[in-house]
Amino acid sequence: MKEEIFNKYVTKVAEMFDVEEESIFEKSKKRELVDARHMLYYMCHKRPIKVVYIMKYMSKRGYDIASAPVTYGINSVKKRALKDKDYKVIIKKLKDV
Repeated sequence: MKEEIFNKYVTKVAEMFDVEEESIFEKSKKRELVDARHMLYYMCHKRPIKVVYIMKYMSKRGYDIASAPVTYGINSVKKRALKDKDYKVIIKKLKDV
């Protein structure tokens, strides 16, 4: 069930950040892809999906990641949302999954 929620977030985040779903799982440090991944981690975490499951679902899509970068991504979205009103709007729109 949690994987289904994860997959819905992948689709919604890709739409919101105007990137291809597959590109979220590429080993790329392009800003738009990093932001999309961080938002994906954050939204899953808020659901709540545990970090180990986020790692597992990312790995299933070909993106192996440790827990520290996932936690970092979650925290970076939290910090950015405090400063950026537009980011709060994005988070609000994504909550409906």
